[in-house]
Amino acid sequence: MKSVIVVGAGIWGSSLALRLAETGWRVTLVEQHKPGHVRQASAGETRLLRCSHGADDWYARLAWKARDGWRRLGERAGEELYHEAGMLWFAGTPDGWESASARVLKNLDIPCEVLDPADGARFFPDFRGDDLSFLLWEPKAGVIRARRATQVTARLAEAAGVRLVRARAVPVAGAESPYACAVDVDGEVLRADRVVWACGAWLPRLFDLGDQLTVTKQDTLHFAVPAAWTTPGTPAWVDYGASAYGHGDVDGVGMKATSDVEGGPFDPEDGERVVDPAGIERVRAYLRRRFPSLAEAPVLFSQVCQYALTPDAEWIVAQTSPGVWLLGGDSGHGFKHAPALAEYVAGVLDGAYEPEPRFGPHDRVPSRGLRTSGDTG
Repeated sequence: MKSVIVVGAGIWGSSLALRLAETGWRVTLVEQHKPGHVRQASAGETRLLRCSHGADDWYARLAWKARDGWRRLGERAGEELYHEAGMLWFAGTPDGWESASARVLKNLDIPCEVLDPADGARFFPDFRGDDLSFLLWEPKAGVIRARRATQVTARLAEAAGVRLVRARAVPVAGAESPYACAVDVDGEVLRADRVVWACGAWLPRLFDLGDQLTVTKQDTLHFAVPAAWTTPGTPAWVDYGASAYGHGDVDGVGMKATSDVEGGPFDPEDGERVVDPAGIERVRAYLRRRFPSLAEAPVLFSQVCQYALTPDAEWIVAQTSPGVWLLGGDSGHGFKHAPALAEYVAGVLDGAYEPEPRFGPHDRVPSRGLRTSGDTG
């Protein structure tokens, strides 16, 4: 039986562990805290699932496949992990990122519709779209209950035979290469046929990645709103050009309205998780413009997470030593893909195919277009 150690029980690590266990691998999953702990980027209350990725069709295909994966996962867990509430993109220009996304989705037969800005009133109790060129509607997009989905995936992985080890892991030096196919777990060395480091914002702490991965502080805000702003019912929304996104109230934690502007450098282990007043005001200014009646809504819930980003927002799926793989750079657009990405990475580990060149160690041209416009404030 092939063996693997997966380090990190966020959504990527837990999904991969589950997939490998169900396809015949002996799996050890190492997590220093607990699946769904608040330091994980995966532990935010929600994440969006959307297929629009501009002119890129690889991610669009994977997201569409992941949608089925999330629905099956919810069925297995006996609870709704994915709210298929739909998503509206607010397009500020007639021929920009949203237009390219619409062309790709139509070519892939993924449902979408181009609407007039005035149609926004059909979806929101209050909406101002006079500055927009059009709306792109993805009816099969929606909202994932992220923290719960991470916990459920880890639980299903254990039920499938995965051994969950609660400990801090560090790489082991190799005799003929930088890293051995082994993990030091609180002083005990564990070995396997493969080791996958899927530890998100902790990767730069453990490996010399140069400028290939940066970690930034991201404030997430939820506002107290009337019942009419509840999801399902109210769709998710993204304003690509303004680097802003959100959705209605899910599970009573308030309407999510958050800036995707990249924050400053952040340490995921020791960083203080207090939201910045300037970030709150930035979001309020956006609400004032787009949803005027919510401009003074009180902040009901806030959370600090982090992004672990490559310069081009493409992921890292790369072998750094024989049998030793790094899996990361997923923040901002990685969560939604987890069930399908786990299948893809499992195929890579099985030797069925090589990972896409875009995910390898190479010079990356700075761009954030897979996520939002890349506004940095």
